[in-house]
Amino acid sequence: MLGDFGHAEDVVSEVAIDAVRQERNTDARRVDSWPAWLTTVCVRRSIDRVRQLAAVREEYTGPWLPEPVDTSGLPEDTVANRELLSLTLLHLAEQLAPEARAALVLHRAFGMPASEIAEILDKTPAAVRQMISRAERRLDIDPEAPAPRAKDRAVLEKLVQAIEQGEIDTVVAMLHRDAVLWADSGGKVKSAMNPLFGAARIARFFAGILGKAVVFDPMEPVRAWIVEVNGGAALVLRHHGRSDVIEVDAAPDGRIRGLRQLSNPDKLTRVSRS
Repeated sequence: MLGDFGHAEDVVSEVAIDAVRQERNTDARRVDSWPAWLTTVCVRRSIDRVRQLAAVREEYTGPWLPEPVDTSGLPEDTVANRELLSLTLLHLAEQLAPEARAALVLHRAFGMPASEIAEILDKTPAAVRQMISRAERRLDIDPEAPAPRAKDRAVLEKLVQAIEQGEIDTVVAMLHRDAVLWADSGGKVKSAMNPLFGAARIARFFAGILGKAVVFDPMEPVRAWIVEVNGGAALVLRHHGRSDVIEVDAAPDGRIRGLRQLSNPDKLTRVSRS
C-alpha cells in the first residue's frame, strides 16, 4: 500500500496500540471479529497515510521510487504474493487512487471477495469490482495469474555479465527502443534527475558510468551482482564508491522496457549491498 517499509511499520504499530486500547476500554463496543477489525482499521489508516505521503512526494527531489527490502526480511506469506511487491508494480501503483490501490491489494494478495472489500472501503461490491478491474488493466496485470518473474532474472544475469565485461553494445541491444529509466537519488548522490526515455539516452547513461568509473578508481572496476529484494531479483551496481539497486522490467521478448534505479542511501538500509 505504501511502498515504504518504515511507514508500513508505523501504521501497523499504531493499529496495534489502538487494538490494545479498544480491548481495555470497557465502555467501548465489543469487537466481534478481531481479524476483521484489524484489517479494516489497518487499510483505512494506510489510505490516510497514502494521501499524506502524496503531498510529501510532490516535494521530493527527482523521481520517487518505492523502497527495496531484502526478501529474507519479509514474512513468508507476504513473499508468496511477490507479484505485488515488485518495485515496478509498486511504482506503477502510485498512479492509482488510494481506495483502488487498497482494493487491488486486498483482492490480489489476500484473495478477498468484492463484498468484503466493499465493507472495508464503504463502497458497493459493484464499485469495488470496477475499481479492481480498472486497476488491473492500468497496471497490465493478468487477472487470472501472477506475473512471471523468471524472465526478469534471466535478463539480469545477462546484464550483469555485460556490465562487468564493459560490453556497452550488449547493454544497448538488451534495451527496448522505448525503454525508460527512473533513478531515485533523493538529491543525496549524483544521478539522473528526470526519467530517461529511449534506448539511446539510457545507453549513454550506462556508458558514462562504465567510462567514468575507470577514471574515478582504476583499481576498483564496475561490479554487478544479483540480490533478492521484494520477492524477486534485482541488480546491485557498484560504481564510484557506492552501490545502487536496479530492478528491470522485461517485455515478453526479453528486451528491457523499464529500469528503476535506487541510489538514495536512505532507501537502501534494508538491502544487503555487499
